[in-house]
Amino acid sequence: MKLHLAQNANQNLITAYGAGYVAINGRRYEQNLIVTPNEIVDAWQVMAELDGDAFAAIARLAPQIILIGTGKTTRFPASAVLKVLIAVKIGYEFMDTHAACRTYNILLEEGRKVAAALIIA
Repeated sequence: MKLHLAQNANQNLITAYGAGYVAINGRRYEQNLIVTPNEIVDAWQVMAELDGDAFAAIARLAPQIILIGTGKTTRFPASAVLKVLIAVKIGYEFMDTHAACRTYNILLEEGRKVAAALIIA
């Protein structure tokens, strides 16, 4: 799906997504990644089960809220691994990856300090 929103050339906007990819500012990514308004962490190391190391990588970016796109369906990790986010007072939301892409763009346009951690499925 192609997305069309007002784009600030200085920020990372998700411009398209589909089976096996996400495009940011027109550039296609086919592996798990983290995107913030100002940074892209490609090749995000995440295991089949979301673990504390995966969330620590996101927390280092210090967003206000993290959208975790868990692939084709919404999955939730064990509550114990969320302690790293709770400890630093970062909000989080789990959803399928396509919903995370749409929500990221909305929050970005609102000027929120958002990160999207996307599992590309």
